[in-house]
Amino acid sequence: MSEAPRHTVFSVLAAIRMPIILLLLVTTSAILTEGRFLQIDNLVNVFRQVSLESLIAFGMTLVIVTGGIDLSVGSLVALSGVAAAAVMESLGTWSPTMRIASGALCGVMVGATFGGLSGAVIARLAIPPFIVTLAAMLVARGSAFIICGGQPVYELPEELMWWGRGFVLELRLGRLLPVPVLIMAAAYLLFLFLYTRTVWGRCVIAVGSNETAAYLAGIPVRAVKWSVYVVTGALSGLAGVLHDAKLMAGDPKVGEMWELNVIAAVVVGGTSLFGGRGTISGTLVGALIIGVLNNSLNLLHVEHFWQNVVLGLVILGASLLDAGLRRLSTT
Repeated sequence: MSEAPRHTVFSVLAAIRMPIILLLLVTTSAILTEGRFLQIDNLVNVFRQVSLESLIAFGMTLVIVTGGIDLSVGSLVALSGVAAAAVMESLGTWSPTMRIASGALCGVMVGATFGGLSGAVIARLAIPPFIVTLAAMLVARGSAFIICGGQPVYELPEELMWWGRGFVLELRLGRLLPVPVLIMAAAYLLFLFLYTRTVWGRCVIAVGSNETAAYLAGIPVRAVKWSVYVVTGALSGLAGVLHDAKLMAGDPKVGEMWELNVIAAVVVGGTSLFGGRGTISGTLVGALIIGVLNNSLNLLHVEHFWQNVVLGLVILGASLLDAGLRRLSTT
């Protein structure tokens, strides 16, 4: 086979590798669970389970494409959720709509502010993102416990529940479109557009590909780096508010280990940890792969510690496959 056709073949395989893995995983899950996996209620549950982490993963994709990392997102979910719940509780005499709107705005702003502070330190002082966001993770988690005194906040308007447990589409087949999934889909379309069709998206890729070249080309490197942490923090805040709606409580213990699941979804989706390469669509597929895997293992009654082993092997396998295809496509 000549060089050009072989390069084309490997390029196509690299582009469709994750959807193929997802399809194979779905088929295998359907066979092993004797069709239980493909039941409508279960499929809806899979999408609901991945919706909140996928929201954050869209922002994390941008962070990793710039060559950074954000370990604080799980703690920001807790802090934003507690802050939003505290605001809604304190406005008990207001209308439910105003309480929810005020709480949601507070949650998103708290997340964006923390993300912005981390991004400013990383961009201005050139401190490694791992160290900065690790510190932010500890500060945010501690602050969440301080705000609520270590106890969940339960005095929330009942109307909030629809945002976490409600459905937009209900047919004879059942309830098919949970509200969090609709929000995730809207976020996916928004970030797909921002990443692929705007100057800002191209700047994100340029900074991750070659920061020095991006600077010499006139791209505001510091501002771009700062912006992706603000966006990721805001998405973490939104996820925190939606988690409040799901639990009907602001709990400082939620979001533990979410940062690992989010990063795993991004990496499994094909984003390079070295920066410069990644897609929003790949991240969504990566999140679905992890969601399908976790759901299937639960249906098969696999012990939790074995689930961690399997998930780790899948992440490693996806990374090795990605590296192999990339190497073959360049030889």
